[in-house]
Amino acid sequence: MTTALRRIWPLSALAGVAGSIAGLFIDPHALLASYLAAAVAWSAIPIGALAVLLTTYLVRGEWTEGLHAPLTAAALTLPVAGLLFVPVLIAMPWLYPWASETEPHGAFQAVYLTPWFFSIRTIAYFVVWTVLALWAREAWGDLPRMMRAGSVGLIVYALTASFAGIDWIESLSPGFHSSIYGLLFLTFQLVAGFAFAVVVALQRRGPTFRYGDILLALLMLWAYIHAMQYIVIWSGDIPDEAIWYLRRSSDGWGVVLTLLVMLQFVIPFFAMLSQRVRYERGPLLVIAAATLVLRFVEAFWLVLPSVSVAGPVLLLAVPATVLAVGGVLMLAFGEMQRRVEAAMAQKAR
Repeated sequence: MTTALRRIWPLSALAGVAGSIAGLFIDPHALLASYLAAAVAWSAIPIGALAVLLTTYLVRGEWTEGLHAPLTAAALTLPVAGLLFVPVLIAMPWLYPWASETEPHGAFQAVYLTPWFFSIRTIAYFVVWTVLALWAREAWGDLPRMMRAGSVGLIVYALTASFAGIDWIESLSPGFHSSIYGLLFLTFQLVAGFAFAVVVALQRRGPTFRYGDILLALLMLWAYIHAMQYIVIWSGDIPDEAIWYLRRSSDGWGVVLTLLVMLQFVIPFFAMLSQRVRYERGPLLVIAAATLVLRFVEAFWLVLPSVSVAGPVLLLAVPATVLAVGGVLMLAFGEMQRRVEAAMAQKAR
């Protein structure tokens, strides 16, 4: 992270906190829903970075060395990301309908969708991910330990991250069920974590390796998972599931969905068919940065229609929560990046 960015993020955090406080007085529901979406989008970066880091321990190559420092630093901010979810746990009754309903939807949901169990699971997710991040950091440089950390860690990550997506976002609509939703959330995190690491790596002079090839593959996976869920839901013709998409294609959200598909898949796909775009620093940096920004668009598209939030107040709530959460997390990343790079330099001597 450059010195200029280190100076910007504290101011961004302060501005975001001030805007969030103002939003609480104007429309608490809109502010809390926006905070949830912002927390999900920002936390996807360290969680996804952890998954990509563990993958690099199993699939070694030149590109893995260039991304090791940003991936490790991002993964080590997971405790901070966990703390940023505390407001979500506090605001649970105002965000999740099952948290305030007296009649559960079924016997399983009566146990699974309870505030205390939701809180325990969320805390457990971040504890497990933090342990995996620490394990990955300690294993670096020792190939057998790296292989063990990568193989075990990816299995644990896939299970926990899938349940986290179901808990944090899918349960906003208790009547909606999708067997592929956990995998959809995994791709959301993988794209966020990898794109973030590429943006950080490309800010320094050096080879771009095969970052463009991997980013293109991840975007294709992201588009495939979304398309599969859409096809399965519409072919099933189940009202509760179809309503989930109807809410996200009306009241202006259809425009957001169209822009998301075009900017996140169609345009990058055809652009990166060119080797010049895929391997040169400038075009690849633009695509990776746009991919990061679109993660926030996707998070708000997933969250806000479920809680029926709309109106001009979002013009304050959305940027305020993004800046508040992001400012804190990026400050933590800057410190972790400094420590990781210092440790790598010392180990290389």
